[in-house]
Amino acid sequence: MIETPTNQTPSATTTTPRESGGGGGAMAEPGQQLLRSFVEVAAGSHFPIQNLPFGVFRRRGSPPQAPLPPVAIGDFALDLATVADAGLFDGPALSGSPCFHQGGNRRFRFYLPIGYNGRASSIVVSGTDVIRPRGQGHPTGNSAPYFGPSQKLDFELEMAAIVGPGNELGKPIDINDAEEHIFGLTLMNDWSARDIQAWETIPLGPFLGKSFSTTISPWIVTLDALKPFMCEAPKQEPEPLPYLAEKNHINYDIPLEVLIKPKDQNVALIVTKTNFKHLYWTVTQQLTHHTINGCNMRPGDIFATGTLSGPEPDSLGCLLELTWNGQKEIPVGNLTRKFLEDGDEVILTGCCKGEGYNIGFGTCTGKVLPALP
Repeated sequence: MIETPTNQTPSATTTTPRESGGGGGAMAEPGQQLLRSFVEVAAGSHFPIQNLPFGVFRRRGSPPQAPLPPVAIGDFALDLATVADAGLFDGPALSGSPCFHQGGNRRFRFYLPIGYNGRASSIVVSGTDVIRPRGQGHPTGNSAPYFGPSQKLDFELEMAAIVGPGNELGKPIDINDAEEHIFGLTLMNDWSARDIQAWETIPLGPFLGKSFSTTISPWIVTLDALKPFMCEAPKQEPEPLPYLAEKNHINYDIPLEVLIKPKDQNVALIVTKTNFKHLYWTVTQQLTHHTINGCNMRPGDIFATGTLSGPEPDSLGCLLELTWNGQKEIPVGNLTRKFLEDGDEVILTGCCKGEGYNIGFGTCTGKVLPALP
């Protein structure tokens, strides 16, 4: 057992995630609250025995060590490779589990989930600083485009799904099998430069306004751990086409928050609260749609939900929506913001509240640094 930072809480000032609510309330599965571990886990931890999220880490030292696959429990990381080498997965309770088998068993946005292909090169782990991007923008009217640092740097509260088995090229994933192809979820901040994005989006879509950085939280929470928090997904009107019509149309009741800690401030303050349950197109529908043309998905591929906004004005998932594209300011303590300023630290967090335990995602953080000269 290796003690390692789990990136669990942003600061002592972070508020406890609110109790889940709304339609399709989640209920704990029998026995969830009875599970116990010999590893001491603090009350309120995002990573109790009911939630063993997966990640990758390296031991400190020189020369650099090979990456290892652990699960988190409390403030510790358990190296699964060492456990497997010791034969602890060979007992009858685990040896028959399908998770240890190799593959082989395996009018507008209301009509289809709109998306675009991204890149893996600038996906960074929580805690990585983000340099303010530079690019072209078009201020107003017929004036010429300008080049310079983005003046409308934004966060986007999203979650990312990590693909499990995946599919062969040319063979789409059936909507009712899609859940078996999703390993788990993480928090994700899809940083966006709105002024750059607005200038380049027409006619071909996002490019430099999105590609400079995307932050994900370090631990992947499995769908099994989230089962007690399943709830009905929003009713879809019009009804989706048959290839997107799933027998079990479900989301997960995951309260989410975004906090901003301004430069030289000691306190991180909540700027929005929302919930994963408001996601219109479920992650299973998104995965099926991505593959319906025959596109293959491979183990470890990442796809994002899009901005997670709720129905209320204070439940919107980005500053573009919260400030009406900079037309109004939002309070951040005794300060205000239209878009992010240099030195701002953005903190995403999410946590489900069970009966006597939490299923949490830790935090997804990044600090804005000034643009390069």
